[in-house]
Amino acid sequence: MLEKLVQAAIITFLLHLIAGINPNTKIQTRVVAPSPEEIPASLVSFLRSLH
Repeated sequence: MLEKLVQAAIITFLLHLIAGINPNTKIQTRVVAPSPEEIPASLVSFLRSLH
């Protein structure tokens, strides 16, 4: 079972490596912050209570 797990890890690593080398791969580098209207009030109050 450990052998199959190691094989799966190696295959996954190689696939990620190939995807990273592929020039056709588009990586989105721009991060858009959510507007204040999109943040739930409960989350905002929770974060404020941490300070």
